[in-house]
Amino acid sequence: MEYSIHTDVKYGPLEVVEVGRLADGCAERWWNQTLCRVDDAVVRLGVLEGEFHWHKHEREDEFFFVLDGKLLVDLEGRTVELEPRQGLVVPKGVSHRPRAPARTVVLMFERETVVATGD
Repeated sequence: MEYSIHTDVKYGPLEVVEVGRLADGCAERWWNQTLCRVDDAVVRLGVLEGEFHWHKHEREDEFFFVLDGKLLVDLEGRTVELEPRQGLVVPKGVSHRPRAPARTVVLMFERETVVATGD
């Protein structure tokens, strides 16, 4: 599967972040856009359908928060299922694979240094 990952920062301080408009306008199956910076972290919007590959981030934690749909996060030995209004922190160094059986909208919070596809 192809991933469309955009690391440019879409919104600056004191700008209204149009999460709903961006998500509603996305027709891609695996799309990720950096929304804004918060200190040394970023907030990213993901519109996901299908599977990402197994990967890990050696130096950064990653937080997934589901807005719409269902996100499955495969970990070694188990799968965590996230519904809307649920989140999960994947600690640095932990191999994981996000999956969305149907179109799912998530927010991701992570340090700006993270490489979305893994180390």
